[in-house]
Amino acid sequence: MKVPKETRTYCPKCKKYTPHAVSLYKKGKARNSALGSRRHAEDKKGYGGQKFPELKRTAKTTKKQVLMMKCKECNYIIQKHGMRVRKLEIVAV
Repeated sequence: MKVPKETRTYCPKCKKYTPHAVSLYKKGKARNSALGSRRHAEDKKGYGGQKFPELKRTAKTTKKQVLMMKCKECNYIIQKHGMRVRKLEIVAV
């Protein structure tokens, strides 16, 4: 699916329709020192196995892509969520 690099959409901060720059959301680097990952590592350690089942094979062929819309006027970022597509391309129109 092709998505334009720039689109006019509603900005809740400006309270009007403004041009927005479109980019794809990318997950940040996981911190090993975060409390959740420390707890999960503690649960995995020793006998008793995993806390959650380990994913052996993937069933889904697509990913839910999140679009980040950045307002050109106030730099406010909106996330448009959950488009399930195989390939998402951001193109200049």
